[in-house]
Amino acid sequence: MGDAEAGKKIFIKCAQCHTVEKGGTHKTGPNLWGLFGQKTGQAPGFSSNDANKMKGIVWGEATLMEYLENPKKYIPGMKMTFAGLKKKSEREDLIQYLKESTS
Repeated sequence: MGDAEAGKKIFIKCAQCHTVEKGGTHKTGPNLWGLFGQKTGQAPGFSSNDANKMKGIVWGEATLMEYLENPKKYIPGMKMTFAGLKKKSEREDLIQYLKESTS
């Protein structure tokens, strides 16, 4: 898949709103610990909007690959302002970093 070290550099953009460590705080967006295998809008202790809750998918490599390309298209009505990562290689790197840092 991707390169976790490269993904860590990409995550700097995400870190404005998200944390990854176990027990990490929620910011504007939820802490991402335990992301893989979790349903959308279900981060413990975070108040997600209805669009995230109703999407009903489980986060994994395939769902994140599609979501990270264009989040607002994947989950219409969500509040996240991030436009997405158009380059497949950047998405692969970020996903690899998330796999290693959120579990």
